[in-house]
Amino acid sequence: MASVTGTSISMTLFKAASLQAPSSRICDLKSVFFPVNRKSFTPLRLQPLRFHISCAAKPETVTKVCQIVKKQLALPDDSAVSGESKFSALGADSLDTVEIVMGLEEEFGISVEEESAQSIATVQDAADLIEKLIENKGA
Repeated sequence: MASVTGTSISMTLFKAASLQAPSSRICDLKSVFFPVNRKSFTPLRLQPLRFHISCAAKPETVTKVCQIVKKQLALPDDSAVSGESKFSALGADSLDTVEIVMGLEEEFGISVEEESAQSIATVQDAADLIEKLIENKGA
């Protein structure tokens, strides 16, 4: 089990046989302490790290984006379009991609910056960007 507070992380490991709960602690992400069986080890020194947390878009968002892509590219309903589908592999050129982004903006009530629009290569990229923009819009 792990818990995060500020810049420190505490982890508790459970042993089924003895029900002991030794814990490990990461403080300011610079050192790590591992007490095991009531013995301590020399703290490990860590280099400063940057963490990037990425969450995939909701399945319903991906489904909606797939439908919009199919509509904008005039693909048959039985076409296989999924989150991993690349616009280029579906036959979209740069104009098609602009039209897809415009359709997404209209459907979701968002505004996509040109810089962000250029980073969209797959349906999943588009869905993730939409989730991010909706979240920022609500904040």
